[in-house]
Amino acid sequence: MDNRSAESDSPIVPFLRVGPPPDRTRWEGWQQWREIRDTFIPAPRLSLKEYSDMSARRRALHDLHRTATHVNMRLQETPMSRGVSNLMRGRLQNNAVKFMPGTRDGLMINGGGFQGKTETACSAAAAFEDLWRDVHHQLLPDQAPIAGTRDVFVPVAYCRLPVKATPKALCKTILDVYGDPHPNTLDDLIRSVRDAVRDHNTTALLIDDVTRLRLHRGDDQDTLDLIRELMDLNVTLVLIGVDIPHSGLLRGAYIDPHTKQWVFPDVKRGKSHNDGASTQTERRFDMVDLDPFDYSTPTGITAFLEHLAGIEEQLRLFHSFEGMLTTGGMPEYLFRRTHGIVGLLRRLVEDGCTEAITSGEERLTPELLARTSIRLGNLADLDPEAGEVPEIPLNVKPPQQSRKKPGRRPRNTVFDDQGDRPAADG
Repeated sequence: MDNRSAESDSPIVPFLRVGPPPDRTRWEGWQQWREIRDTFIPAPRLSLKEYSDMSARRRALHDLHRTATHVNMRLQETPMSRGVSNLMRGRLQNNAVKFMPGTRDGLMINGGGFQGKTETACSAAAAFEDLWRDVHHQLLPDQAPIAGTRDVFVPVAYCRLPVKATPKALCKTILDVYGDPHPNTLDDLIRSVRDAVRDHNTTALLIDDVTRLRLHRGDDQDTLDLIRELMDLNVTLVLIGVDIPHSGLLRGAYIDPHTKQWVFPDVKRGKSHNDGASTQTERRFDMVDLDPFDYSTPTGITAFLEHLAGIEEQLRLFHSFEGMLTTGGMPEYLFRRTHGIVGLLRRLVEDGCTEAITSGEERLTPELLARTSIRLGNLADLDPEAGEVPEIPLNVKPPQQSRKKPGRRPRNTVFDDQGDRPAADG
């Protein structure tokens, strides 16, 4: 029996996750996610004959593995996300090796809902942490974590701003990352946050959903002031939000004509949560946009087609073919259905693949996708009022084309040994 058969007959299903997904807002969950983020093994490519020769149980397991492959496609870098990642990794590394005290320039990642801001930022932060942990281990080999004990080294802390933000709520959210207790008073909470960031050697603090701050409430303004003051902790502050320029977060800020950075003046004495804030330098942020794909220029179209080709390569449909997503009217149809938003495109392809497997069509076509709705899943942890839920484009009719499509094959097509292309008839 070959390895493939042995694996398929095993009672263990190695591609399924055991337990809930990692909670990145806790340091244990972040470490779990960081270590497994690139370890998923997609389903093998089988020919239709190999699939047909399987037992019913093995076919069911292979179909489940194909489904897992489609919903766990690797994060593809786009020209837009590449710009964000490069700036973020450079900023984290530059600030991490600075020895002088003082504020560290921060970073604001701006974009619409479902455009991949969180995943792009987390991936860049995880790549930095991989490097920083290696450096830390070489410099301080005796301080490596001991199995069964708490890891006090937390280079990256990721949290999400509560929907109803207050300075106390933000402090508790940050303390939850480390699993630290919550003191009763605001002064003690702030002191505990400062101690936690310092004691755990946190170099980067990511605060997601920052545009949940409405700033028409006093608590919102106080929370924003506290966020800015966290830069005094020699930590790189990364703020992630939807439509930051129009959210009110930049109130009181101005663009430095020389550096092109957003500058936030110091909090006035008497309103600060930090007694020494008035002596600190101004807070400076770079803002980088994560935009959707653009289909109005040759460069934008090329980037979108390359992204579609990357998705196509990951699919495990028996009747797929080279150019399934990138030729004919399919690219324009996909863009019209998703407006070039990466998250919506991903959901459409995921659900389309499920329909293709269930119906036996085993390929994606405009006609199949036209009867596939874009479902965004559980939105309970998102705030529509903050723009975190994008407007889903109305379903559009598939492009008109002849019934005989290039590359179209009947379901009983015989595939070659790799299962990538049909073998020649004969």
